[in-house]
Amino acid sequence: MPMHSKKAERNLRVFEKYLTVWVIICILAGIGLGNGAPGVARYLDGLAIYVNEAPVVSIPIAVCLFFMMYPIMVKIDFAEVMKAGKSVKPVGLTLFANWAIKPFTMYGIALFFLGVLFKDFIGAHAYDFVKLPLGADWDVGSRHGAGIVVLHHSGKMLLVPLWRSYLAGCILLGIAPCTAMVLVWGYLAQGNDGHTLVMVAINSLSMLILYGLLGGFLLGIGRIPVPWEALVLSITMYVALPLVAGYLSRQWLINLKGKVWFEERFLRFLTPVSIVALLVTLILLFSFKGEIILTKPVTILWIAIPLFIQTNLIFWITYGFAMVIKFSYEDAAPSAMIGASNHFEVAIATSTMLFGLASGSSLATVVGVLIEVPTMLFLVYLCKKTRNWFPSDGLQTKEHVM
Repeated sequence: MPMHSKKAERNLRVFEKYLTVWVIICILAGIGLGNGAPGVARYLDGLAIYVNEAPVVSIPIAVCLFFMMYPIMVKIDFAEVMKAGKSVKPVGLTLFANWAIKPFTMYGIALFFLGVLFKDFIGAHAYDFVKLPLGADWDVGSRHGAGIVVLHHSGKMLLVPLWRSYLAGCILLGIAPCTAMVLVWGYLAQGNDGHTLVMVAINSLSMLILYGLLGGFLLGIGRIPVPWEALVLSITMYVALPLVAGYLSRQWLINLKGKVWFEERFLRFLTPVSIVALLVTLILLFSFKGEIILTKPVTILWIAIPLFIQTNLIFWITYGFAMVIKFSYEDAAPSAMIGASNHFEVAIATSTMLFGLASGSSLATVVGVLIEVPTMLFLVYLCKKTRNWFPSDGLQTKEHVM
């Protein structure tokens, strides 16, 4: 399995280590932009591709989200994916945890906390304005799922209970497994980096089919109307397009410059691009949603609690299964990390397309980013403390030692 150089890994880890700090700074910057220059924020959000006079794709967000995804996709070596059959059990466990367990536990946990336990704190009668589904031209006053069509800022919007909007964001996180960040978590946990990278590729491919199917099903159960066309468009734009671009450019650059230059120079240069694009997206998002932070800052806590519980639950389920079927530690640690982590880039992209940049759903996906780093670093610590629970396959090298 081709690996990044030690130096590239170190730079990636240091840059992403303080992601929570950068996210907080961008939240404050977005709030400042929304309050200090609201016209600028509205102008940027108005730069969109329209269908039937309704904004469907925000151009600034689409550009940012492409550059969030492309650096992930260009790292994928599909030759290694084809060899993944040699590791049937680790691959099978990760896919089972990501697609057969994780989406449904996320739905159940988020529904209990947001729709029952915290409902009165969020506001039992608080509502959120979200975009109409792609291509929908519903009559004002008509009901669809838990929402009702209303006029808002001279356009039609769907008025839904605020807690259901947060639930939708949690669902989109729960069905978005494994980010490029998991390469860092697996590395820090001293796991099998080859298995981790292969699973990033396999999850990206499986998302092309399963993300839309599970997303439409669970959002429908949550009474948030989303047509299949919108989910297909989102997956095409934010997974398929950067995946194809990553594959083609990877092949071209390796043929042109060689694999050493590609891994040690190009990927090192590309490393911060995804995070920078994410941070710009967050500034835009909070330029619209910043009033919630100012008026109800504890809202972040209500959303963070079910996300934190879900992350830990999936980690321990996967880690426990890995122990039962006698994985080596080097395969058990990244399998649990991949199951626990979320592909928040895709979740944010999908939420902004389906529900709008200013929706509660998009806010919930950002909370996922906010808690990702401290939560996953905590799980890395737990992995290293429980290493003696598993046999070792001898993959650890001096470069893996912290």
